[in-house]
Amino acid sequence: MAESLRRLVNIGTFTVLQEKLERWLDNYYINTCDQNVARCCEIIELNAKVQGQLFKLLQVTAESGGMYGGASIIKSRLLPFLGQNFFTSGGSVTADTSLSVLAESAAKNREIDDLQDMYETSLNELEADLKDKEAENQDLRDELLEAKDNLNRSLRESTSNKMLGEVEVRELRRKLALAEDEVRTLRSKAGMMTDYETQIRHLRDDIALLTARRDSLYRSTSSFAKDDSILSSTIREEKKPGDVYSSLGAYRYTPRVGSPLSIDDPVQRVRQQNYISRWNDMFSQDRLDAMDTLRRYSDDYENNQRIIFLAIQEAFSVAKLAFRQFKMKVRANLAATHIGPETLEEAVQDYINRNTDLCDLTGMVADVIRALNRSPKVFLPPDATFSIVQPFIRESCKLAWNMSALAHPLDIAVATDAELFDNNKYRRSYDSEYTAPLVNHHIWPALMQGAKVLMKGEACTRRGASLGASRRSRSPTRSVSPSPRPRSRSRSASPSRRIRSRSVSPSRSRSPFSSGAW
Repeated sequence: MAESLRRLVNIGTFTVLQEKLERWLDNYYINTCDQNVARCCEIIELNAKVQGQLFKLLQVTAESGGMYGGASIIKSRLLPFLGQNFFTSGGSVTADTSLSVLAESAAKNREIDDLQDMYETSLNELEADLKDKEAENQDLRDELLEAKDNLNRSLRESTSNKMLGEVEVRELRRKLALAEDEVRTLRSKAGMMTDYETQIRHLRDDIALLTARRDSLYRSTSSFAKDDSILSSTIREEKKPGDVYSSLGAYRYTPRVGSPLSIDDPVQRVRQQNYISRWNDMFSQDRLDAMDTLRRYSDDYENNQRIIFLAIQEAFSVAKLAFRQFKMKVRANLAATHIGPETLEEAVQDYINRNTDLCDLTGMVADVIRALNRSPKVFLPPDATFSIVQPFIRESCKLAWNMSALAHPLDIAVATDAELFDNNKYRRSYDSEYTAPLVNHHIWPALMQGAKVLMKGEACTRRGASLGASRRSRSPTRSVSPSPRPRSRSRSASPSRRIRSRSVSPSRSRSPFSSGAW
């Protein structure tokens, strides 16, 4: 059966029959009637031969299915074609209909062939893709094996280098210990440099003061010219170490053009400008150094800010009290020998301007530390004391004393917790609640001269700020060892400014003591 069908396919009779039909169609109007009839008969004969072969195949196929094999299909599809008058014009099916049926069948066969070809083509493409994927998988397997080999090799090499690494680590630790010793040495030297810079700043202030006095004396009468040598010798004698009484005994008033109590006095203007600059340095440098020191013992950031503010607040209180006692002592001693022509207050202020370093700085620092220990609002761990910020307290007391010694002294604004926020004196910190009207705690005080604000301070506002909240209610069981976190110095004025900068300073109000005023 299969062999007969293969021979029928190989002959290509239907292809020949289709070609004859196409040639007949092309030459139909050219041929004569006899030629057209001959062509039709030729096609019928060829078709009859094909039908004979097909009927033989049909018989063999039906016999392979048994006695009734294919009977239902033959009855439903073949017998109607073999019925009477099928090909006549008076039948139920016309010739055009039969031809259309044949055309539809041929079209369906062509579609089936096209689908089969597409299927075979896609199958071949899938097989090619499968082969490519297998090749890629094989490459990946090879790369994986190579990577495993490299990993094993690197592990063996790392094992061999581990011993060498330990030796290098020990060597680096030794070098690190030496570097830490060197850093400590350099820090001690840096402290000495800071003292030198302070002395240089004081000497520059004295030079500016003497220059201003010299210019004033040059503008005065010629009779005062000979007093320049007396002024220089007197100042040199007063700068020698000694107590208040010895300096009072050697004090002689020098005639001046202007009053030392005037706001335009050169001493007042120069020193006030220098003290404001030092105030900015205290905020941007000394305060951050003290915060770093406190962070090693307590990680409560708000408590550390409270300690810094309370320290500088107590420093001004102690310095003002000590200066009042010092001024009363000077006034009492000068009153016994004062003969004019200047007033007693001018003589007292002139003496104070020349002897601003006659202060008990050690006693003031001790008083501030005692005040911090008595305060219920701040705390430190049990094994730490407020002496850890003694350098900051010392500089605060020194600056407070110098500001109090001016003829028109500088002071800090009075501040209490839970007070109403004053936008003219303070600015809010970055972690404040900007809609809160009350101050939770102060970070830096405002600098005042009488009722005038020279430098704004900084405060943190929170909702629900209470005056009676005690800071000692918190548990002091915090880490007493230096914090392992990195020492990131941050200014509380902005959350993005986490890097220490010497150029950062409190915002300056409009002041006549700007850099262009002197």
